[in-house]
Amino acid sequence: MSTSLSIFQEKAIRKVWHKDEWWFVITDVIFALTDSIDPQGYIRDIRRRDAEISKGWGQIATPLFADTAGGRQKVACANTEGIFRIIQSIPSPKAEPFKLWLAKVGYDRVKEIENPELGMERTRELYQMKGYPADWIEIRMRGKEIRDSLTDEWKKRQVKEGREYQILTAEIAKATFGVTPSQHKTLKKIRRGNLRDHMTSLELIFSMLGEASTTEIAREKDAQGFAQNRSAAQKGGKIAGDARKKLELESGKKVVSKRNALRQSEKAPELTE
Repeated sequence: MSTSLSIFQEKAIRKVWHKDEWWFVITDVIFALTDSIDPQGYIRDIRRRDAEISKGWGQIATPLFADTAGGRQKVACANTEGIFRIIQSIPSPKAEPFKLWLAKVGYDRVKEIENPELGMERTRELYQMKGYPADWIEIRMRGKEIRDSLTDEWKKRQVKEGREYQILTAEIAKATFGVTPSQHKTLKKIRRGNLRDHMTSLELIFSMLGEASTTEIAREKDAQGFAQNRSAAQKGGKIAGDARKKLELESGKKVVSKRNALRQSEKAPELTE
């Protein structure tokens, strides 16, 4: 399952395609409707106020893997029916527009299934709204395709989604850049969000090389399970890391830098992730 973003009144809402329908991250919905600085606390208040919603919370909220500031983790999500039930307990003037938005998101997904290119175009539009230049967007989109190919390969090879994906991703990144993802975030002064959305074009290109190399090695070696795929990740990352070092030697400049692709644009809106 991959995480997608949709925008409601300049607020980003993460969603996951699960059991043939969209499931929305509940805290993102709460923030979009209330601007609460503590969506988790707001949810607790809803459950205290509404005995019925509290009693049925186990049926409304389902933990699903989604992108977070700490990598892919399980977060509480609800499908359209569950979100409608939650909205009933939120006194917000945005409730009715949000219901219409939910219906449109579902319709858009049907169209994207019929024509996958529409989904790619929608993602491009989101990056344009955030202020990224066109050439960066094309590199990021290609990187997403390579990343999806890699995770598809891991799924076939008995790697468990979640913690094992995070470890393998970190292995590739460390071998590619010489720093862990958390160190890379610290360098760029990122406290939340997806590291790749802040990378320079050159950093994205080396990420792509590391992940594409890992995919190829896993296929050729027929890597099975976590240990063998970890070895493939280390080797794939090293290929990218060696190329990075050679470029740095020839150019005299470091690839990993403090430059932040998102902050280079003054018109980029804040998105909750």
